[in-house]
Amino acid sequence: MKNSISKREFLKYCSAAAAGFALGSCCDKVFANPTINALLSIPAGEPGRYSKEALFYRKTANGLQCTKCPHGCLLNKGEAGICRNRVNYDNRLYSIAYGNPCAVHVDPIEKKPLFHFLPSTKAFSIAVAGCNLRCLNCQNWQISQFSPTETENIELMPDQAVAQCKENHCKSIAYTYSEPNTFYEYGYDTAAIARRNGIKNVWKSSGYINEEPLRRLCKVIDAANIDLKGFDERIYRKLNGASLAPVLRTLSVLKEEGVWLEVTNLVVPTWTDNPDMMQKMYAWLHNNGLSECPLHFSRFTPLYKLNQLPSTPVAVLEKARDIALKSGIKYVYIGNVPGHQAENTYCHACGRIVIERKGFTIVQNDLVEGTCKYCKAKIPGEWKG
Repeated sequence: MKNSISKREFLKYCSAAAAGFALGSCCDKVFANPTINALLSIPAGEPGRYSKEALFYRKTANGLQCTKCPHGCLLNKGEAGICRNRVNYDNRLYSIAYGNPCAVHVDPIEKKPLFHFLPSTKAFSIAVAGCNLRCLNCQNWQISQFSPTETENIELMPDQAVAQCKENHCKSIAYTYSEPNTFYEYGYDTAAIARRNGIKNVWKSSGYINEEPLRRLCKVIDAANIDLKGFDERIYRKLNGASLAPVLRTLSVLKEEGVWLEVTNLVVPTWTDNPDMMQKMYAWLHNNGLSECPLHFSRFTPLYKLNQLPSTPVAVLEKARDIALKSGIKYVYIGNVPGHQAENTYCHACGRIVIERKGFTIVQNDLVEGTCKYCKAKIPGEWKG
């Protein structure tokens, strides 16, 4: 499990050898298996090297209750939560996702996607296996739907992650790929060290987290892209194994706390492409002060448990974008359609292109200190990188 990482050398490897976690299940036994114990490096009487006592839990008469996310998993000894990486060990809750990422890479910040935050800079991206959602369409299911005991990992403690970020001239660290809420302690500690070193922190998340841990997290992160996976409670439960209301609360809290926020909506045919449902989403964003928050419509590609569906028609994405703009959302993008004009940033005041993109590459940047070169209108975002 322990490997070294050299300068400019990164590992993005995951194992798909084990079966996926059943949708709707709440916990897994992990300590009964001696092989897993060995992988976790848990000697008798103490947790392993890649473990740390978890934040946000309480003891009850029926076991430990995790209070980090809305699932509120209640765990007896030897049980792991739905995220697969928070474990009741000897009546104390431990994260087994600390300093053992299964994916490490340098990405353009635009890949997150963040289009209004430090454009053209690089993000040092890390992920530990696990997720507290069960999306049928997950694009990173090989790591999100497994535990850290089932993936090929490297050792990269918080101070090492910050050092590697510096050595590779990255302006930010992105907690991404799987679900960073599930490796909260590792991400939080890394972000705190990064901030002290003048490095920005980016959270790419489903936003399925309780308010107290979120507000604490907001003290060390600078930007977030939240996947708003639909706008219907029934569909959220069936498609993602979660609920909508906590995600909406997350969006509001991020705005209140001053974290730069962008939203991604994956348009899944027959699931989240209903025009009436999408109109409700636009109205909610507008009415809750998020009309200047960039909205990214992402094209669905058949994967995982929805591989029988077609890709999202580009015309559906274009229609969604047009209606969103007419509904008052000022910056609306289309993703996963390389070369589309909706990759560009248009000034909301004069309509001119102020940032031209080709994929994740910026071809032309006509912003001057965050304002449109042509009409001087202020374009919201953090542009000084």
